[in-house]
Amino acid sequence: MTTVLLSPPITFIILIILGVALSAGVKTLAAHGIAGERKLESYACGQRNVEHSVSPDYGQFFPYAFFFTIMHVLVLVVATAPVGYVQLPLLYVAAGALAWLIIFRR
Repeated sequence: MTTVLLSPPITFIILIILGVALSAGVKTLAAHGIAGERKLESYACGQRNVEHSVSPDYGQFFPYAFFFTIMHVLVLVVATAPVGYVQLPLLYVAAGALAWLIIFRR
């Protein structure tokens, strides 16, 4: 019986039911807003939807995000490689070194 209850589909269904029940149970504790003309307007960071909003440039952030992604995948592949297989980790290290050269080629 416990193996059936711990199977992934049954556990998923149980957790969904618990989540829905918890959401319905705490719904009465939630704050209710006053109905008004601007209640459903988009609102973010203290500004209303304006025509001339600032659009940040993430161009300078991209190399760091790309570097982190390459390092993360590289370490994950090398750390989880089976003992006898050396070719795939070496291939990933070479690809990571090439990616670093491309990122920092300034």
